[in-house]
Amino acid sequence: MKSRPKRLLASIHDVSPRFEREIDALADIVSRRLGDGAPFAMLVVPDHWGESPLSEARAFGTRLREWSDRGVEMFVHGWFHRDAAEHSGAAAFKAKHMTAGEGEFLGLPEGEAATRMADGKALIEDIIGRPVAGFIAPAWLYGEGAMKALRNSGFALAEDHMRVWRAADDTRLAHGPVITWASRSTMRTASSLLVAALGRYALRPLETVRVAVHPGDMTKPSIVRSIDATLASLVKSHIPSRYADLVS
Repeated sequence: MKSRPKRLLASIHDVSPRFEREIDALADIVSRRLGDGAPFAMLVVPDHWGESPLSEARAFGTRLREWSDRGVEMFVHGWFHRDAAEHSGAAAFKAKHMTAGEGEFLGLPEGEAATRMADGKALIEDIIGRPVAGFIAPAWLYGEGAMKALRNSGFALAEDHMRVWRAADDTRLAHGPVITWASRSTMRTASSLLVAALGRYALRPLETVRVAVHPGDMTKPSIVRSIDATLASLVKSHIPSRYADLVS
């Protein structure tokens, strides 16, 4: 039996007019290392922290459409990206230790989660002129309400830190941790650099390896070098691919 190809899925998070310069720089790094025309994904925030409405940024919207026309997959990445909910129990731990006020969909009730998903889908699809690839919650954090809303959202794919799945029925399509970086503090940066260095080799046996970068990564030269080295290493063992390839 012919074995399936090993896939590398690269994504740029927090795509917003607020971070246009950083998004350009990250897109250049990813494109250079994966190869000209190689697929990658962008996770688009409709109105980052309520301060950067995509609906009013026509020039940036034109650029999104151009990227999409060139084969970049577009995901809906929340609506505000900001978490305004009050949490308790396990959710409170996640909100405090796994993100800095960014887990927008961790505490939303089903109705509000569904509305933001639908509005984000409609907005971004109108801009790019084609269906989005799926939905990925900010900080990869989903509460119970978000998970219920997701199953009826019409999105093809979803992702968290440990897996990619078919949104409608929870069928797992890929598993394993995302290689990503943290720029919030010196300690977090050092830890993420170490994990990335190990992940370049430890995750190679996986059929699908995921790498995610963020605008904040551009503030740390050490992270930029690590991103470059990680992509350069993984592209030797895994083929740059589209998330949609997991379905087909």
